[in-house]
Amino acid sequence: MDLSLISILFVILAVISIFSALMLITRKNPVTSALYLILNFFTVSGIYLLLKAQFIAIIQVMVYMGAIMVLFLFVIMLLNLRDEKNLTESFSFKKLTSVLLSITFFVLIGTTFYFGFSNINPSRQGVEEKTVEIGKATFLGEKLFTEFAMPVLIAGILLLVAIIGAVVLAKKKFDPVSPDKE
Repeated sequence: MDLSLISILFVILAVISIFSALMLITRKNPVTSALYLILNFFTVSGIYLLLKAQFIAIIQVMVYMGAIMVLFLFVIMLLNLRDEKNLTESFSFKKLTSVLLSITFFVLIGTTFYFGFSNINPSRQGVEEKTVEIGKATFLGEKLFTEFAMPVLIAGILLLVAIIGAVVLAKKKFDPVSPDKE
């Protein structure tokens, strides 16, 4: 196995990403979870850079960390979780089952990767040049506006409907009840 700098950085970023994901879902404080989510976004963006997908790495930072995290923090502030006693949970068989299923899932993924990558042909000439071309913004833009135009439009419409629904729900929650409507 060739231990290049890219391989070492990939393993380090992958370990940090898995650690931050685990910390994200195990923290009781939602703000702490949001901070671990930011760390996870950074590490995933670094992995995209190592895979020569520069455009996706930049979009990961700009869209997810810029927009999605602001949305998450807005929802956390909107929920106004002052009493952390409500956030504590006790031991249950659901948790034990989910931990055992997660361990089984990770073992299955690990064996799949081990046996899937153990028979790789070392003569992969041309693959690296193709990955550099795929990671460029021009290639992705061409594919999005030609082959995948309809799914992109549908996703945009769904996001617009979700935003309108969130605004309507938030407006109902914060509208003061007037004496005329009682």
